[in-house]
This record gives sequence, C-alpha cells and structure tokens, in this order.
Amino acid sequence: MLRRFAHFLSIWLLTAAAVWPQTRPAQGASPPRREAPPPPEPYNQLDSNQTLFYVLAAINAAGYDEQADSSTNNPLRSRVREYLAKQNLESLTPLRRFVRDHKPRNPADELSQYISFALVSKGAPDFTPANPDLPQPADADRLYEFPPVLAAFYREAKLGVLWQQAQPDYDRAIAQLHEPVTFAAQQVNAYLRYVNTGVRRGRFQILVDLMGAPNQIHFRNYIDDYYIVVTPSVEQPIFDIRHAYLRYMVDPLGSRFADDLQKKARLGEYALQSPLLGQQFRDDFVRLATECFIKAVESRLDRRAALAEQAAREGFVLAPAFAELLQPYERQEVAMRLYFPDLVAHIDVKKEQQRIAGIDFLKERPVRTYRVTSDVKPPALTGAAKTLDDAEVLFLDREKSAGNVSKAKELYLRALQETEEKPMHAKAYYGLARIALLDRDPETADRFFRKILELEPDPSTQAWALVYIGKLADSQGEKEPAQENYKAALAVQGISDLARQEAQRGLTGAFARNPKSKEQE
Repeated sequence: MLRRFAHFLSIWLLTAAAVWPQTRPAQGASPPRREAPPPPEPYNQLDSNQTLFYVLAAINAAGYDEQADSSTNNPLRSRVREYLAKQNLESLTPLRRFVRDHKPRNPADELSQYISFALVSKGAPDFTPANPDLPQPADADRLYEFPPVLAAFYREAKLGVLWQQAQPDYDRAIAQLHEPVTFAAQQVNAYLRYVNTGVRRGRFQILVDLMGAPNQIHFRNYIDDYYIVVTPSVEQPIFDIRHAYLRYMVDPLGSRFADDLQKKARLGEYALQSPLLGQQFRDDFVRLATECFIKAVESRLDRRAALAEQAAREGFVLAPAFAELLQPYERQEVAMRLYFPDLVAHIDVKKEQQRIAGIDFLKERPVRTYRVTSDVKPPALTGAAKTLDDAEVLFLDREKSAGNVSKAKELYLRALQETEEKPMHAKAYYGLARIALLDRDPETADRFFRKILELEPDPSTQAWALVYIGKLADSQGEKEPAQENYKAALAVQGISDLARQEAQRGLTGAFARNPKSKEQE
C-alpha cells in the first residue's frame, strides 16, 4: 500500500550545491571529497497512526465536536461520525461520560490531551501506557482512567474494521504531503550537511490525522522521539514540519555543545523582557539558544532576513546573530555537527548586548491565519425533493414519536404524486419498502425494493435495494439468489461504505437462514 513505502525523509544527502551556492576550489586544486550518500533511516517517516485513529474516532463519537461542520475536514471524519452515531453501543454511555468529565477549561487543549495519550499508549486492545515505568506527560496522565473505557468501545464498535476501511483516505492524504515534505527534509539535510552515521537514537515521525479539527499542528518530544501531528488544512503545513525536523536535527547539537553555549548565557537575561517568550525558554538558556539557531537557519533557507528579526522581537534574541554567522558557514565545506562550536565561539557578547538592547519586543504574538475553503450552503430543497427529505427525517426519527412512521409514509406517497422523475420515485419506494419491513410485510417490501431497480435509482439507493433483496432471500433460505444480489450491490459504482459492509457480511452468510419445513411455518 501507498503508506507502506514509509515516506523516508532522510533519503539521500544532497550536496550543498543543490540548495546553496558554493565557492569554487582554487584552480588546479582537487575538488573536495564527497561522502557516499547514506541509506535511508527507517525511523524518519510520514505515516498514519492506528492508535491515534482509534482514540479520535472514539471521542468524535462521544462529544468531541470541534469544527465538525468545517468544510476543511477530511470527509472521513463525517463518515466515521455518522457510522458510529447509528450504532446502538452499550460502551458509548461511559465513553460519553468520560469525555464530558475530562473537557479542559481551554477547548483548544481537548484534542491535544488525546493526541498525547495516543502517542504514549501501546494501543489496542488495552491502550495502556507503552512505558508504564516512565513518568507520563501531564496531559496524558490526566486521562489515566481512559484505557478500559476506550478498550470496551474499541471492541464493541469494531474500530479495527473501521481502521482498515479508512486506510485509503490516509493513503491519499499522505501522498499529497510526500513530495513537499521530502524536499523540506532534504533542504535541512543539505544545509546542515548531514551524514547518517547510523548511531542517531530516537525517531522523527510526521503523523497525518484525519479525525481531528482542521488546521491543527501538534509537536511532541518524548525523550529521543519527536512527533508532529497534522490535521487537514487547505494550505500544507510544510513550514511547521520543516521546523519540527530542524529541531530533531539540531537539539543534539545544543546538548553536545551546551558548555560552549553557556558561555554566552548572560545574553539570555535580555530575552526575559519579552512577554511572549515561553517558560521553557526562560528556564533553559541552551534550549533558548538552540531555538534561536533554528529560527536563523529558517531565515537563511527561505532567504528572508526579516524572519530572524521577527524572531528576535518575539524573544529569540540570538536569531539575528546566528543568521549573520551562518553566512561564512555557507561558504565552506565543514558539516554543521563539526562547525557548530566555532559558530558559537564567534558570538560577540558585547556586540549582541548592544543589538539586543535596541529590540522592540512584541506585546502580542502575530495572529496566524489559515486559508480555508468557504462554506457553500446547498440550495434550499423544494417540491418533491423537500417532501422526500422531510419524510426521511421523520423515518430516521421514528423512535422519538410513534406517529413519525405513518407521517413519513404519507410524505413518501405524496412525493410519488408530486413528480414524474424516476430517481425520486426510486427514493420514495425505498422509504415505503423500509416501512413495509417495519410493518412485518416482507412481500410488499420485496416488491417495492425490486420496483426501485426499474426506476433509475442513484447508486446509494440501488445498492441498498439490492442488499435488502438479498437479506429477504436469505430470510427464506434462498442462498443463491441472496448471494447474487449481494454481489450485484458490491458492483454498484458509488456504493456507500455502510452498504458495502452489509453486502460483504451477506456474502459470508451472516444473514442466511435454513428454509423451514411446512410443519414449522
């Protein structure tokens, strides 16, 4: 499958010339020796995550509705929500109670806590922590009672089957990201002149999530493992993915040369004046300096000096200094893992004190906007179309009122008088056939379902009519006709996922019944 080729990010080390111009060697001199490109790293991948799907499918069924109506959502989210909403599941009540009781004060944190839970869980079937002896992330630890609740829902809702059906949607989403993400990683590898020595610990994973609210980007770093989770968006979040990959590549440099960076620690005191600087950077100068370096690299990769200046105004005060010092680096051949201590040594503390003193720190973080598709409302229904829609609403809400079925039947019959269009007649007979089944009148139901096939039905109505005809045949012990109708349903182009599931179940004999003798009837 498409997702199985792993989308390795560190595929081949590009020469620095592929991204950055190089000075030529002196005339007559031997060209610098190039190392052979390394094999790809198996832990650098763009992929989906099975456990993340299970967790988010469950909370979508149980009250997580953030931007559920947004047109930017992947269609998979609404399909899964609709399917689970139609199931009569005992495990849904405790799941709803749990999701309700664990809603954080900040709505933006709701999805975040479940992403953290999924990333540190060992997954199905019990969803307990993958490393129970290690401290859990604070937001995931708040959900410590979630595993048995989720496990019960996973089993009853058959989420494993849903996952198999969802994979084509993930394959398509991953395919759209593969080329730009690979290029972004190659950009970083080329700029840092990274060579895979095979000794790097940890992994970097980009996880595509189609079940969360759109335009979400979540970064996690657990010990040596780095994850970035992205949800559907109109604009691909390549900048954020590249930033996360830069952090994965650069953090080891900060740790390795922490003593060199600490010699410049007095410059970090100026950053404390920024009201936007996060606490993690206030408490750890090495972390602050590393982030400043990442911001500087981004400004050089994008050839936008203003990015470094903007970062300084947000509290990353060393970004402009690193951006300047990177220019000599670009004109030589040594890899960053060897050059980094020299780069740090060339930071002029007095010069930077003067520069930082003139920074006008931002009081508010710049608002980040996303381009989204406009929500286009469908035209209002009129005539027979509205009559059929009203009838269907009443039929689906039949449990709310005993009179809804009879009212729906009246509307289906009215629709037959309001139009001569065959597809609409097919829908009306589909409603009448299902009502006949409720009235325990299988002969009438079978006649109406067969009538549908003569009336140019839409694919969904046609497929469901064939499924029902198959079920009615199975109920009479007529195996061969039943199987023929299930196969005919599966052959319909545009069959719905739920109809396909029912037809496939029919082929396995799930609805078969042995014919009764006359004495038994």
